[in-house]
Amino acid sequence: MVDLRIRFRLFALRAAPLLVLLAVGCFWAVEPPHLRAGEIPIIDAHSQVDFSQDMDRIVRLMDEGGVETTLLAARRRVRPEEVLALAERHPGRIVPSVRTKGGKYASHDPGYFNIVKKQLKLGGFRAMAEVLLWHAEKINGKGQVMAPKVVALPEDERVRASLRVALRQRWPFVMHIEFASIGTGRDEFMDKVEALVAAHPEHPFALIHMGQLDAREVARLIEAHPNLAFLTAHTTPLSVKKSREPWTNLFSGRRLAPNWKALVVRHPDRFVLAFDNVWEGHWGPFYLKQIALWRQALADLPPDVAHAVAHRNAERLWKLTPLPR
Repeated sequence: MVDLRIRFRLFALRAAPLLVLLAVGCFWAVEPPHLRAGEIPIIDAHSQVDFSQDMDRIVRLMDEGGVETTLLAARRRVRPEEVLALAERHPGRIVPSVRTKGGKYASHDPGYFNIVKKQLKLGGFRAMAEVLLWHAEKINGKGQVMAPKVVALPEDERVRASLRVALRQRWPFVMHIEFASIGTGRDEFMDKVEALVAAHPEHPFALIHMGQLDAREVARLIEAHPNLAFLTAHTTPLSVKKSREPWTNLFSGRRLAPNWKALVVRHPDRFVLAFDNVWEGHWGPFYLKQIALWRQALADLPPDVAHAVAHRNAERLWKLTPLPR
C-alpha cells in the first residue's frame, strides 16, 4: 500500500506541468492571452502603417489594448511585402490589406493599376484598404502637407478598377468620402455614390469615418441600402480634437451620444469598429486611449450589440475566423 502511494505521488509530480499546460490551453481557447478577463474582443477593421513605425510594435500595442486582429495596409515607404511578412510572423493577428493610396492614385497615373495587380500576384491579401473618392488635403501642425486632396467620382476608372478587384475577391469595398468637406456638388456626389452601391446589391460596401455624416443621414442610407456599412474610424472626441477636419463625433462624454446609440442598437449589423491609424502620432498612447474610450462605449451597449460592433460584423464582412466568445 505504501509503495502504491509513493508511485501515485511521483506520477502526480511528473504530470503536474502537463496538467497546468492543458489548463492554460483550455483557458486560452476561451480567453486569448492578450485579453484581460471580461474584456470584449476587438477587431480593428482598417488601419495603416508607414515608415515611422517598428511594425512588430503594432502587435505589442494590440496586445496592450486587447485588440485581437487588425486589417492593415502599407503606407508611405512601406512595401506591401512587409505587411505580408508581419502577418506571417503574427498569424491571425494581422489581416493584410491591398494598398490603394499613394502618389500614383492621387495623380491619376496608370501605374496605380500595376501596383494593385502586383499585390494580387503576391497572394496572401485578404482585404482592400479604403479607396479615396473625396479626400481633403491633410496638413499637420507644422503646416506640412501630409496627404493631398484627391477627388475621384464613382465613374472614375480608378474607382471602377478598384471595385472590380473587390468584387472579384469578394472583399468589402471601403469608400473614403468626406461629405462634410465637399461643399458645392455634395448632393450630386451622394447621388452617384448611392447609385454605385445600389448597382451591386449583393456586394458589401462601407463608408469609413461614417462618411462625415450625421445620424439622420446615416439612418437614411441604412434604410435605403442594405449592403452599406459604416466604419467608426476618427469618430471620437479624441480624434475630433486632434484634427482640423470636420469628423463626425459619435460620442457624448465617454459614451455614444443618445441619437447614435439608438441608431446602433436599432441596426447593430451596420456599424464596424475601426481606428484607421496611419501616422506615428496615431500609434502609441493615442491608440490606447482610443481603445479605452471605445471599451467604455461598448460596455454601455447591450452585449449582443457590443459584440457585433466590436468584432462580429468584421468577421462576417471579411470572412474572418470568429473569435471565441
